[in-house]
Amino acid sequence: MATYLGVDLGATTIRAVVGDRAGRVVGADRTPTPQGPTGVAITDAVLDTVRAACADAGVDPEAIVAAGIGAVGPLDRDAGATVDPANLPGVDRIPLVGPLGTLLSTDRTYLHNDAAAGAIGERFFGDGEDHLVYLTLSTGVGAGAVVDGHVLSGWRGNAAEVGHVTVDPDDDARSCGCGGAGHWEAYCGGANVPGYARDLHDGEETRLDLDDPDLDAAAVFDADAAGDAVATRVVDRIGRWNALGVATVVHAYAPRVVAVGGGVARNNPDRTLGPIREQLPRYVDVVPTPTLRLADEDGDAVVRGALASAITGGTGDPADR
Repeated sequence: MATYLGVDLGATTIRAVVGDRAGRVVGADRTPTPQGPTGVAITDAVLDTVRAACADAGVDPEAIVAAGIGAVGPLDRDAGATVDPANLPGVDRIPLVGPLGTLLSTDRTYLHNDAAAGAIGERFFGDGEDHLVYLTLSTGVGAGAVVDGHVLSGWRGNAAEVGHVTVDPDDDARSCGCGGAGHWEAYCGGANVPGYARDLHDGEETRLDLDDPDLDAAAVFDADAAGDAVATRVVDRIGRWNALGVATVVHAYAPRVVAVGGGVARNNPDRTLGPIREQLPRYVDVVPTPTLRLADEDGDAVVRGALASAITGGTGDPADR
């Protein structure tokens, strides 16, 4: 049986799966992503996760035919690396393609940003949609686009880095982890939701412990569900920013489907997708409003997409399997 590898390097978790040509997973492993101190430390963790997934499948790493990687960006595809990732502060470069190719003894290794891998997976395991955007609302915000049946890559592999589209041009706009300001991710990325809650708090009573450095997006959404006025104001504002961001994506790529994944969306589907569905028609004018649906219900959309990339030579087209 020919075996293929998919890797998801996220800001919080590394996942690896081994599968057959049909995309059936026969081995898997995951581990927390080291938060430094160097990119090489993260590379080593990726390789260890791959070894463990191969062991789980009962496959020697050198038996892997091809590998796909979905990684946090930005990327330098020419160098086969992630560089200066916004959600891994202090990490400069994470070598991926070279070390993984050496471990597997293959030059068939395909590197994508994580959301592009998600789009590949949606295409491969879905209905082969030729006009598709996969949007991730997770630690950060990103997208992968399939246009006219082609997965967009862009210079160095950084097409559709929509989390860094400016949605708020005001001088006092929130800072983004990339160093910019007013970006979609600065308001709606899970890592930034607690800070946004602190910004919007106006002294009123709240169940949120805003002084807790470990406050996270889940606590804000949970407080919203419990009727906390501060948390509800935050989640309502996030809904509007998300609708504006998705409208930008729709005007840029004219997708028939926008599939939304990532932990923030997966764990809060009604409060995340509901406002987008409600407000999107207000902001989309010259192209048709696409179908919006939840994807990534098990959290494995990116790693499955990376596996699909390995199987199809990077296209995600089921005809290329």
